[in-house]
Amino acid sequence: MFLQSPEFFAELCLPFPDHAVVGNTYFAVPAPGGQLRLRIDFTDTIRADTYGGLRVAVVHPDRGEIDAVALSFLDHGTFHRRDEATNTRPNTHGYGVIHKYHRQDQPPWAGAVTTGLRDAIEHYTAVWFPGAWSISTPGRAAGRTAQPAPAAPVTANGARAR
Repeated sequence: MFLQSPEFFAELCLPFPDHAVVGNTYFAVPAPGGQLRLRIDFTDTIRADTYGGLRVAVVHPDRGEIDAVALSFLDHGTFHRRDEATNTRPNTHGYGVIHKYHRQDQPPWAGAVTTGLRDAIEHYTAVWFPGAWSISTPGRAAGRTAQPAPAAPVTANGARAR
């Protein structure tokens, strides 16, 4: 399993404590005690072993899939920095996708910024699972830089206020 899916989904920092990753698919119960489930898969492209985004679906245990949305890596800027840094241009092999051929010392999604995907998943799931994100939302430090603490104000004579 070249995708290292558990690590990728961990990188998304989804707030659902009742979840599992099976193969390349993330399953969760966003609303404890509810009937609906969340399933997130990687979307295939026309090339073998190449994935262009995520497919997020709401599933009912008896009725099957109720709704789904495809979230492309390209539309959410997931690999914009990586592709720019490696001079990979639009409409070329490897642009905006995860594929099997990557550096062995890095995960397939190295250089990804997952904030856009995570925000899209949050907006989508808010429709089907209202309040699920507020139950236990982990920190969103991934992909963000820490800001320095503001300096103490300076008084009129140039001394620092306490």
